[in-house]
Amino acid sequence: MNAVVDHDSLAGLAGPVLGDGDFLFLRTFVYEHCGIALSEQKRQLVQGRLVRRLRALGMKSFGAYCELLRNDPDSELGELASAISTNVTAFFREVHHFEALASEMLPRLLEQKRREGDRLRIWSAGCSSGEEPYSLAMVLAEALERCGRSVDAKILATDLSPAALAAARKGVYPLERIEGVSEERRRRWFLRGEGEYAGLACVHPRLRELTTILPLNLLHEWPMQGPFDAIFCRNVIIYFDQPTKQKLFQRFARLLPAGGPLFLGHSESMHGLSDEFELIGRTIYRKKTA
Repeated sequence: MNAVVDHDSLAGLAGPVLGDGDFLFLRTFVYEHCGIALSEQKRQLVQGRLVRRLRALGMKSFGAYCELLRNDPDSELGELASAISTNVTAFFREVHHFEALASEMLPRLLEQKRREGDRLRIWSAGCSSGEEPYSLAMVLAEALERCGRSVDAKILATDLSPAALAAARKGVYPLERIEGVSEERRRRWFLRGEGEYAGLACVHPRLRELTTILPLNLLHEWPMQGPFDAIFCRNVIIYFDQPTKQKLFQRFARLLPAGGPLFLGHSESMHGLSDEFELIGRTIYRKKTA
């Protein structure tokens, strides 16, 4: 999930108080199901954010909310993740990743796909509200046009947050959100809203055609068989502890071919966590050959 904990939340909102026992349960639950470690210093933060969720559910205590999680964890897990996290993303965030993909990796990959209809897959793991996978789709669509050959190309975009997934599927953004996109790409890949949609931009149908958006918890079982030609998992693992990161890198390695790139966020590193990858650029890693 492409998210950070929001330190600016209104932790002082009036409402139920998060007691020791309930906070201990929530800390354990969030770690086991989301891989995020909540320290004691996060108690006010968690209380402030979850008070809103309790109100939405008509609950009057954190004890009742914890009981819901005990009895039916899957139904509430995504909402809990959304409540304690703030999605931070942008189109072409960390632009050097997209430049490397467009100028070096995709041309080489498409050259390798010699047979008509050969399969090409990219995974955006922690897609948030869709800016990352749609940025990838623009780069991919342009590369496919230059290639001039039919290739079965798709982007898988996954996230844990129901709110983020709903926004990604909608694919409609305020105009200021696309200011980081070049003017040429804005004209080509976005449709400007009119009337009640004035001030909004919708992604082009071609980008939707290339992108499949699905819910997925990175800590649970993955239904995908792979292989993926590239994986983006940026600004996600920074919130995991070392053992969780190691396991995640092992799982990514199993879904990448030798030489397949894995893109991490600007403050993330594999240093000392995996011997299956080598650094080839700014937070760009490549699965080693045997």
